[in-house]
Amino acid sequence: MRYHGLIIGLVLLVLGLFVVSLVVGPAKIPVQLSLSALIWGDSGPLSLVMREIRLPRALLGVMVGASLGLCGAAMQGYLRNPLAEPGLIGVSGSAALGAVIAIQTGLTAAYALALPLSALAGAGISVTLLFSLAGLRGGSLTLILAGIAISALAGALTALVLNLSPNPFAATEIVFWMMGSLADRSFTHVALALPFILIGLVLLLPLGRGLDTLTLGEDAAEALGTRLVRLRVTLVAGVAAMVGAATAVAGTVGFVGLVVPHLLRGAVGARPGRLLLASALGGAAMVLAADIAARLIMPGRDLKLGVLTAIVGAPLFLHLVYRTRRDQA
Repeated sequence: MRYHGLIIGLVLLVLGLFVVSLVVGPAKIPVQLSLSALIWGDSGPLSLVMREIRLPRALLGVMVGASLGLCGAAMQGYLRNPLAEPGLIGVSGSAALGAVIAIQTGLTAAYALALPLSALAGAGISVTLLFSLAGLRGGSLTLILAGIAISALAGALTALVLNLSPNPFAATEIVFWMMGSLADRSFTHVALALPFILIGLVLLLPLGRGLDTLTLGEDAAEALGTRLVRLRVTLVAGVAAMVGAATAVAGTVGFVGLVVPHLLRGAVGARPGRLLLASALGGAAMVLAADIAARLIMPGRDLKLGVLTAIVGAPLFLHLVYRTRRDQA
C-alpha cells in the first residue's frame, strides 16, 4: 500500500510540474489563457508558443528525466552499487562526442538533425565497443572497467576536438551544448527521442524481478531462474537506448540518475525492482523542476539545465553520503 501511494504521489507531482512548465515563461500570461490557447486556440502567436515551444519542452523534460532516473536505478540494482549512474558504461560520453564532432565539422549548419543523430550514432558505437571489450558473458566488474575505459576515451577525444578547434564559435557552441538544456527544442526532437526511450522502457521495466534476485548474489539469482547473461544484455541495451536519446536531445544532464534512486530507495523498502518505476517518475519530476527553476532564476541569461542539476544534485548527494555513513556508524 505504501508503494502504491508513493507511485500515485509521484504521478501527481509530475503532472503538476508538467502543467507549471507549460505556463511558466518570460511573458506574463495568465494560466487560464495559456492553457486555453494550448487546447482550443487557433493559429495565433500564443497558440504557436504553447504548442511549438512550451509543450515539446515540457514533454522532453518528462522523457529525459524519466530516462535518467530509470537508468540510474537499473544500473545501481544490477551492479549492487549505490554509486553507479547511467554514464558509467560510457554511453553519455560517447553520445556527447558524436554531437561534438557534428558541431565541429559543420554538419549541424548543413542539416538541423545532424547533432542528435550524431549523438545517437556515438551511443550505438559505444555499446558495440562495450560488448566487444566486456563480452556477453563477462561479469559486472568487466562491464564497469570497459565502461570506464570507453568513457575516458570519449572524454579525451572530446577534449582533443575542443583543443584543436580553429573556430572559437564552434568551441563555444560545444561548451554550451554540453551543459545540457531543453531550450529551443521542438517536436522534431520529441519524435526523434521517443522511439528509443519507449524501447528502453520496454526493456528495463520488466527487469524488476531479476534485479531483486541479484540482491542475494549471482549464484542465488541463477538458482532462482534468473538468466544473468540475458539480464545483462537487456539492461545495457535499454540503458544505451534511453541515455543515448536523452543526451542527443538535451545534452549532458548530470546527477539525476545518481541522486533520484538514493532519495527514493528507503520509500520502496530498498527493493531494486520497485525502485525502477519510482525513479523514472522521480527523475521526470526533478528535471521538470530544474527546468522551471532555470527559467525563473535567470530568465534573461539562459541558465543551463545541466548546470542547475549539478549545483543542486552534488550537495544533496554529499548529504546522502554523510547520512549513510552516520547511520552505519
